[in-house]
Amino acid sequence: MEPFKLPDTFLLGTATASLQIEGGDRNNSWFRWCEQGHVKEGHCAVACDHWNRVEEDTTLMKSLNHHTYRLSIEWSRIEPEKGRFDPTAMAHYRREIEGLTEAGIVPLVTLHHFSNPLWLEDAGAWINPEVVGIFERYTAYVVEALGDLVADWVTINEPNVYAAFGYLLGNWPPGKTNLSDCLKVARNMALAHINSYRKIHEMRAGMGKTDTMVGVANHLRLFESKNGYLHEKWLAALVSHLFEGMFVTAMAEGRLTLPLGSGYPLGKGRYVDFMGINYYSREMISFTSDPGMLFAKMETRAGAPVNDLGWEIYPEGLYLFCRKYWDRYGVPIYITENGTCDNRDAFRARYIYDHLYQVKRLIDEGVDVRRYYHWTFTDNFEWEAGMAAKFGIVELNYETQERKVRPSGLFFADVCRDRGVTEEMIASYLQ
Repeated sequence: MEPFKLPDTFLLGTATASLQIEGGDRNNSWFRWCEQGHVKEGHCAVACDHWNRVEEDTTLMKSLNHHTYRLSIEWSRIEPEKGRFDPTAMAHYRREIEGLTEAGIVPLVTLHHFSNPLWLEDAGAWINPEVVGIFERYTAYVVEALGDLVADWVTINEPNVYAAFGYLLGNWPPGKTNLSDCLKVARNMALAHINSYRKIHEMRAGMGKTDTMVGVANHLRLFESKNGYLHEKWLAALVSHLFEGMFVTAMAEGRLTLPLGSGYPLGKGRYVDFMGINYYSREMISFTSDPGMLFAKMETRAGAPVNDLGWEIYPEGLYLFCRKYWDRYGVPIYITENGTCDNRDAFRARYIYDHLYQVKRLIDEGVDVRRYYHWTFTDNFEWEAGMAAKFGIVELNYETQERKVRPSGLFFADVCRDRGVTEEMIASYLQ
């Protein structure tokens, strides 16, 4: 290991999702999913009690030298009934963002992060043909309330994961296993993003703002041939297109590719101001006889280092994706999520070092990587894994809600402070 320095303008911080940390809201699709017994351990009912501890958590982020923080707005709080918006909930988020700004922390706001209000869920959620307009209306309400404070926006988090897990694999709400529905979701999310992209720019321009940045947080997982065979490489490329490529193309360019469709239903354009990259791991691909898995067997590379969920730790994958999409689109890159499940905090600091080293490598090559958001701030409700998976740089006692900064969190705080890694930090945290 060697020291490295990031640019003085580079921003580091953490990312969270409202459903995973706030607690207290029962009007969303994931609360009902928990109530139905689909989660392995724990419940989102309380989560990290962030809704009641915003000031405490903001103070802790400031003490950890965050430059920026990615948070999401809980749609079910903002629009608890169709067409009825709650100004009290909106005022809460405004106070939170004002607190972040006063602490010197730049907010990046996500409008949709996997959870839906129950009225929308029961009306078909993202297969409902009206959802595109409904989401634009919700976007407009949020931007009207926060647009003077927030320049940076993620419209939708990981649309591919939401579509696949909720509508194809069936292990997330609404628990469907229908390819046609999955493709409807993907198409509607792409159209919703484009309309909301335009709406955010239009509204903030009307406020006299010229610094608007809008994008998508794309979940990018590297798929590679297990044995190097030509047919495996072809299969890996197909899986990559279906899982992520067609989503990126639709949302960045407005262009639908098969099996989503074809052409530019809302017009050709560039609908991202930055490329948001959520990167965690890679999969090795070989053939299987199971048509339900597209004849693709996915497994971890033999002998590879893995985290507590069995995901391969492969920092070079972050380099490959950033390089790929910088070469394709030439827009700034925000690493909107990157982190690891490490319940004992045994390798998280090294994980952070290794991935930021790839960021430094990219910047040295002229790739415009501007931000890094570590997933995540504190242990939280990790979807179907419940409370069992620990991703936080801050340890959380769910019974007492006590926050305790892990050694990896102290390391990350020093990285944020110095915008890099020094020899002293390597000796203190990485030996």
